[in-house]
Amino acid sequence: MPGFKALSTVLLSGALLAGCQSIFEQAYTPNVAPSNSPQIVDEVQKNDPRAQMGAREHPRIVASYGGEYHDAKTERLVARIAGALTAVSENPSQSFRITILNSPAINAFALPGGYLYVTRGLLALANDASEVAAVLSHEMGHVTANHGIERQRREEAEVIASRVVAEVLSSDLAGKQALARGKLRLAAFSRQQELQADVIGVRMLGEAGYDPYAAARFLDSMAAYARYSAVDPDSDQSLDFLSSHPNSAQRVDLARRHARNFGQEGSVGDRGRDYYLAGIDGLLYGDSPQEGYVRGQTFMHGGLGIRFDVPPDFRIDNKVEAVLATGPGEAAIRFDGVAAGDNNSLTNYLTSGWVAGLQPDTVRAVQVNGLPAATARASAERWDFDVTVVRVDNQIFRFLTAVPKGSPVLQTTAETLRTSFRRMTPQEIATLKPLRVRIVTVAQGDTLASLAARMMGTDRKLDLFKLINALPAGATVSPGQRVKIISE
Repeated sequence: MPGFKALSTVLLSGALLAGCQSIFEQAYTPNVAPSNSPQIVDEVQKNDPRAQMGAREHPRIVASYGGEYHDAKTERLVARIAGALTAVSENPSQSFRITILNSPAINAFALPGGYLYVTRGLLALANDASEVAAVLSHEMGHVTANHGIERQRREEAEVIASRVVAEVLSSDLAGKQALARGKLRLAAFSRQQELQADVIGVRMLGEAGYDPYAAARFLDSMAAYARYSAVDPDSDQSLDFLSSHPNSAQRVDLARRHARNFGQEGSVGDRGRDYYLAGIDGLLYGDSPQEGYVRGQTFMHGGLGIRFDVPPDFRIDNKVEAVLATGPGEAAIRFDGVAAGDNNSLTNYLTSGWVAGLQPDTVRAVQVNGLPAATARASAERWDFDVTVVRVDNQIFRFLTAVPKGSPVLQTTAETLRTSFRRMTPQEIATLKPLRVRIVTVAQGDTLASLAARMMGTDRKLDLFKLINALPAGATVSPGQRVKIISE
């Protein structure tokens, strides 16, 4: 995104806001229809060295994706899907441990020893059980083919893991940054390994009784989401599933060709749509309460009790390490927070060395809606910066506004942030609710537009509605049809 690289050269990142497991063993059933009662056990194979390898990586995976997502209904749903796939696994002795990650990212991946991960963001995007089964069977394919072992040897991941664990222990933020840097490395299989996992996955889909064409279908959905979420619609900047699982035409074609072994598209396999939609009704969507919420041009965090607005035409991106926003003319904003510690003087804090290119004569002590604050200007390379720090109890919140040198919008952008930053009232905090996936039944007279109008959390309501329901151009809805919307 424009400006973010320059931002990182000026501001040392501070800690921002404070960031399921079902374990399966092989359970054969003679019926290849999806299992209603997968066998759940208390632990992964204790004596499997591959499982021990996955266990070492597991804590940092969970930490990097916002922890585990616990919801009994959703966990049962994923258990049902995984149980059916386990029954047709190529390695009957392999047990799988499935973790739902509390992240809005669209991702799934595997570690050696049967550790499988799927984000709640991916579950929200999927429209039926067969699509999630397609993702899980692909990751199971990596496990049964021992791709993780090959990758670990090739990249000397033992050294990588040790270094990252040290970073996690020494600093919460350093750990999160290290985890973020490691995401793609952890998921990086070779092209040949991805194709091999595709083949294994489609075979498992068909043999488990699911729609074997779901793999190709969901690859298309994820590519559509990547285009929707990219700042530049023609450039996929996603760090999600497709970054490590490229959606090449070859892969989609391969998936469809192997699916044909089970029959013609639309005539074979169970999609499992009804029980899938029931299982994700109420699923948390987007930002979690621990990381605050974005509502239009406003960022609010009930736990910290603060809120602020960005100017019109800016887009807010709520990351683990910071709240970022981009606007017209390469303008960019970064917001984060650090523990105040012994920094009693905010002007002294500004000049303590964490801002490169600071102009000391611009440092000023100010008040921001009754809160002690300080501002300054800085300059580096082709960028001008406004730096504002505000103290709230034992935290210092930091705004960094960056614009190309000479841009007239620096002052107005920084002023919007400063004048809008304030404590939230108890009433505001009490009414702040997370967004969730809600399953609704199309009524007589409902249209795409009327259903999309009920969506919350985005100004592109119709686009998002069509995306999460995988509705192609020209699609319509019919009374009695069940669809997903996003609301509180």
